[in-house]
Amino acid sequence: MFKNIKSDLPASIVVFFVALPLCLGIALASGAPLFSGLIAGIVGGIVVGSLSGSKIGVSGPAAGLAAIVLTAIGTLGGYENFLLAVVLGGIIQLVFGLLKAGIIGYYFPSSVIKGMLTGIGIIIILKQIPYFFGLDKNPEGDFAFLQFDGENTLTELLKTINALLSGNFDYGATLIALIGMGILLLWSNVLSKKGKIFEIIQGPIVAVAVGILFYVLTKSNDTLSLEASHLVSVPVPDNFDSFLGQFSFPNFAVITNPDIWVSIYLL
Repeated sequence: MFKNIKSDLPASIVVFFVALPLCLGIALASGAPLFSGLIAGIVGGIVVGSLSGSKIGVSGPAAGLAAIVLTAIGTLGGYENFLLAVVLGGIIQLVFGLLKAGIIGYYFPSSVIKGMLTGIGIIIILKQIPYFFGLDKNPEGDFAFLQFDGENTLTELLKTINALLSGNFDYGATLIALIGMGILLLWSNVLSKKGKIFEIIQGPIVAVAVGILFYVLTKSNDTLSLEASHLVSVPVPDNFDSFLGQFSFPNFAVITNPDIWVSIYLL
């Protein structure tokens, strides 16, 4: 088990620092509690990693399902109801695995999967543009096309263009977004080919670290400082009881709801 500890330990540290902000970000984009993103990462890393039999597999929350999860939570009437669909879907997957039914996946056209993921990717890009410039500070409902504030995806983009033309955008949020993108592109296209150290220390880790440093150093700068609405509020329990209060459990009372079973097959 510990034969390759010298390689496994630094690899695990890299995966941890990349997965942690990723799990939080996907939970936020999915409209789920941030704590659930951490739990999904733990389950994906330990449980799935142990059961899959793969020596190099990394599992956890998937960005491609963010739009589906967000819609399911709203359709099913709450996060606890959605958890029931997740539990039942997991049971079905285990049964299919025991029956060696994975071959069913060969009958799904790859074009359908690629089309779904492409569509989700386009949605994520369009939705992130206002945040890129620090203009959309109220994410509630903004992942749908029609938003609670009367705007929609396209009008938000038009507002962003007008704000850019008038110079009325958040310079700090824009600068940190540009720096983060620059680091990711530089790391993947240039530095990763220059030496082993740039493979061990991944670009996403550096981008997150630089973003944190930027926030700390610009707190007192009125032009570049980020507002509290731009920050992710990670729940920090005060004691063990409040820690247990972070957990949510499936609502088995809605198991007869047809929408639950529809969501299972979407997941």
